[in-house]
Amino acid sequence: MAPIGHPDRAYEVAAAFFGELAGQGVAHVVVSPGSRSTPLTISAHLTPGLRTWVQIDERSAGFFALGLARATGQPVVLVCTSGTAAANYLPAVIEAHHTGVPLLVCTADRPPELREMGAGQTIDQVHLFGTAVRWFHELPVATEAEPARARRLAARVVVEATGANPGPIHLNWPLREPLPPVDWVGPDPAASPVRIDRPAIGPAPSLVDDLVDVITTTERGLIVAGPNEDPALGAALSALGRAASWPVMAEPCSQARAGAGVDDQVVLAHGDHLMRTAFAAAHRAEVVLRFGNNPTSKPFRLWAEACNPAVILVDPAHRWHDPSDLVTRVVDADPVALAHALADRIGPASLSPWATAWRDADAAAAAAIAAAVDSGPMTEPLVVRTIARSIPVGANVYVSNSMPIRDVDGFWPVSDQPVRMFANRGASGIDGLNSCALGVAAADIGPVVLLTGDIAFLHDLGGLLAGPRLGLDLTIVVVDNRGGAIFSFLPIAARGEAVAFDELFTTDPDVDLGAVAGLAGVHFVDVSDNAGLAAAVSGAVERGGVNVIRVAVDRQVDLDQHRELEAAVDTATRPLS
Repeated sequence: MAPIGHPDRAYEVAAAFFGELAGQGVAHVVVSPGSRSTPLTISAHLTPGLRTWVQIDERSAGFFALGLARATGQPVVLVCTSGTAAANYLPAVIEAHHTGVPLLVCTADRPPELREMGAGQTIDQVHLFGTAVRWFHELPVATEAEPARARRLAARVVVEATGANPGPIHLNWPLREPLPPVDWVGPDPAASPVRIDRPAIGPAPSLVDDLVDVITTTERGLIVAGPNEDPALGAALSALGRAASWPVMAEPCSQARAGAGVDDQVVLAHGDHLMRTAFAAAHRAEVVLRFGNNPTSKPFRLWAEACNPAVILVDPAHRWHDPSDLVTRVVDADPVALAHALADRIGPASLSPWATAWRDADAAAAAAIAAAVDSGPMTEPLVVRTIARSIPVGANVYVSNSMPIRDVDGFWPVSDQPVRMFANRGASGIDGLNSCALGVAAADIGPVVLLTGDIAFLHDLGGLLAGPRLGLDLTIVVVDNRGGAIFSFLPIAARGEAVAFDELFTTDPDVDLGAVAGLAGVHFVDVSDNAGLAAAVSGAVERGGVNVIRVAVDRQVDLDQHRELEAAVDTATRPLS
């Protein structure tokens, strides 16, 4: 072992750390170029079992790692140099914090004697991310540390990042010059990983008994599924909905709207629309059993506040997402295991009049929407429905915030064909979407389609540049409505030019997306109708590489159609009230 203070001691410490991470199942490291992080970058790159991805921009790197961690279900490491490089991780760290995605953020730093002395590229990195990380730890200067301690630290950060409430971890690494290795030989191949035992614990029988009693004595119940990362939840909630004879309102990013085992007799495709109607006002639930994070649907929230049902929140991560202050009971149990246990205890059942009414209302809404959208102009609802019909089985769809996530919630059909959905519904920002989708593509779990708006697409142009360089496959459908169309749905839009609405809110970027795509070195196509979009999506998935498909949508026509659809669904379901 190199003596204390020798440059190779830093490499031995870093090699022990990354070797242990690999032994704990970590497979991906996203690094950004920098000098101070040299021992970390080289050690990660030379550790067997770790794949290194190089991202020149730390902001994009953070979101790339976020998408990669989501797709793999395993922690992903971020490595950067000191200074504002580390600060650029903050948006992705915040999203990971709110959605429970495990990131292991390793920031190189100047040694203590150079801090607050005017040294270049030196900021205060201690607790840089505040409360947005599950745990922060600053290591000793690496040339003065022990490899054995670094190995145990690596095991701990994996546990901290993947516990009951998973999320990001921040490790600050002070490194002293000289930084290049002398005779470093790499990680110790004989080192054994620290053993971590995590016994699987199912829901307690007494809990199952109690909830079965609630379900079987309540006819007017509703199962609600918000954003969730586990693809197994769909089949579990369908089984529970069928057994309880309760409808399931599942947004697509809950993984319960589409996938193997999803039952279209109990899962609603148009819950967001139904919650605005006289039908929903007449069908008030007594109990809501909620899984996942906050649902996207604002109409559901308003309906629930009007109904004031007993809300049972299944919340093993203890996040307590309850902005309406309606939760009456919190259940600390694995959602999939609990749903299956309840379904098995209750057993098969025929649909009750309550569940049948919701199923029939959903069918009426589907017919009204299809009649208005499929034969109409090119609008955002039609874009969503076309993508749903055009992607291959097993595809992965990343959805931008703003209007795309709301339109996917409103218009994506129920299906038993596997489709995995991703969205940044923690902080709900539009930043980093290109990078997130490329991160999912890097996991190599099937074709990836990103549905985004023009503003969100332009927001992460730096991330787009990495796609061709890294050899990744991604299809990007850009809805170009010339600005932030979601603001047109808000009351401020009625004030128009009196408040400089277009200048201050919709902010038409007036950018040629084809020229932008050409600059990034990606394939670009412009489509104007349903058939063209379907062909473009299918062709892009088959072609491979990064493909950008621009779909022009008239903002006012789209707004009018959304309002017409609201009225049409209410009319179609009113006889069922």
